[in-house]
Amino acid sequence: MSEVSKIRTFPPSQESWGGEAAFEGMHRKGELRGIIKINQDNCVGCDTCTAFCPTEAIKGSLGVAHAISTNKCVACGQCLVNCPFGAIEQMSFVDIVMEKLADPKAFVVSHPAPAVRVAIAEEFGAPAGELTINRLYNAFEKAGFHNYDINFAADQTILEEGTEFIKKVRYWVLGERGEDLEHVAHHPLPHFTSCCPAWVKNAETFHPQLIPHISGAKSPIQMGGPLAKTWAAEFVWKKDPRDIYMVSVTPCTAKIFEASRPEFNSAYEYLKENNKIPQDTPSFQDIDAVLTARDAAEIFRRKGINPLTMSDEREMETMNVYTGAATIFGASGGVMEAALRTAYFILSGTELSNPDITLVRGYEQDIVEATIPVPLKALNGKVINVKVAVVNGASRNIKEIVKRLTDDKNQYHFVEVMNCPGGCVNGGGQPVRTMGTSWLHPLLPLPLRA
Repeated sequence: MSEVSKIRTFPPSQESWGGEAAFEGMHRKGELRGIIKINQDNCVGCDTCTAFCPTEAIKGSLGVAHAISTNKCVACGQCLVNCPFGAIEQMSFVDIVMEKLADPKAFVVSHPAPAVRVAIAEEFGAPAGELTINRLYNAFEKAGFHNYDINFAADQTILEEGTEFIKKVRYWVLGERGEDLEHVAHHPLPHFTSCCPAWVKNAETFHPQLIPHISGAKSPIQMGGPLAKTWAAEFVWKKDPRDIYMVSVTPCTAKIFEASRPEFNSAYEYLKENNKIPQDTPSFQDIDAVLTARDAAEIFRRKGINPLTMSDEREMETMNVYTGAATIFGASGGVMEAALRTAYFILSGTELSNPDITLVRGYEQDIVEATIPVPLKALNGKVINVKVAVVNGASRNIKEIVKRLTDDKNQYHFVEVMNCPGGCVNGGGQPVRTMGTSWLHPLLPLPLRA
């Protein structure tokens, strides 16, 4: 097994946040840009990165140092994890988080994603795929964090997105009308997932006709942030929400961009509206900083902590309770499978006899299609066939799925899109092999190189 590579990083600068204009190119005021960049001194112009970019954001001739178009880049990091020369770098909040951990007033919360728990061990020499759930919790606690598993919030996402899909079925398939369905009248089928920020940014920039189809549910991380600073602050941690510093730990570099989006400050808006914080409190984001799996490993190293040597024992805590449906969000088809379980139960009134909907898992196929028969309790057991598709790696397939929908908008009811091949487990923030890429997850086949 090859060792992991150390990826060069750089801190966010004033330029990273942009100026005071409402829009600068494809970015709004306050949105981070330039999260992934090519080091001109190290790039040999091999053009490998171009083959993995989902949006043709990389420019440069063969043999000439390449560069990334800020307006086209969706910050997915697939170019970075596939660069054979280590010439691509990532914006990092490690130094900023370290400062917060040293601040006695700050209540710093780690918010780790499921894919991180099966990847971070690689940074410390363990085989790929080794689970480190409780050991990781204990390592974060030793480093000075308080734990809040993203899976807790992923269960919320399942309920929100599954319920939204059900309302669309009731309105667009069954012809129902009512006040509770007025919203979905403007959001037709097929229903697209919304938890992958690289995919959402891709759609906004290059396929805006799909925006009405994308779920209005926030990603698990962005559901978790407001919950931490409102409900958990008041009832679990009993802390002033202004002192809570939320740090998402993700397999994804696009989450760095997502956390900066101006609409994701709902905790601040709620707290201010309900007079739970002073009215002159400056606005703050729901998620304050994002660390990749590699960044988290760097913090552990700086603090002399090896998660693999931590205890695997830990008592269950309120903010770390979750179901198995949340855990599978990290793999292609996982969001679809979890949402379908919920939708099936609510529409039919019964649980699936086999909750593992293996038809929608996208381990090896670029696009997976399936038909799930659902008996409707409201119509005395009449069966509707729910047609779904899972796009495994939008970097290769989003144009194909858009073409299919253009040809036949009734082809699918529900579509999951993940930018990275195999899902979040192969995200741009995961450990990088010296001789390979994020593609080298043990569950996935080795692809032909470009």
